[in-house]
Amino acid sequence: MGARRELEANFDFEIVDEFLEHYSMMVDIMEPLIVNLSKENKYKDDINELFRIFHNLKSASSFLKLESMIRLSTFVENALETLRNEEGPANEEVITWLLNISDMFEKWNDDLKLDNELSKIEFSLLKLPDLEKI
Repeated sequence: MGARRELEANFDFEIVDEFLEHYSMMVDIMEPLIVNLSKENKYKDDINELFRIFHNLKSASSFLKLESMIRLSTFVENALETLRNEEGPANEEVITWLLNISDMFEKWNDDLKLDNELSKIEFSLLKLPDLEKI
């Protein structure tokens, strides 16, 4: 049984459908927000928006018991909390790491659409860039 059918077996169809719709929208806007972190005038607004997205992903995935998503979104939310205290703009290492994170969430989006099992988290994503020297 794939991830989508498992969700539908354990939760109301409307809840699953709403999650999938919002999840897809959040994944779609991640990359432009991340790229904008390299722009000093966009940094504060976009880092706060990314934090909000990952906080929402953590909450929704917790409700739906999607363990991989819970773990990664919590990990990223904590890193973004640190980055929210920085002035910006973000350096290439931070942006590349966040783009790779975005790719993982996009892979999960595809897994859900295709009703596959959720892909394993790539170990390299768990190595934080230097958040103090953005």
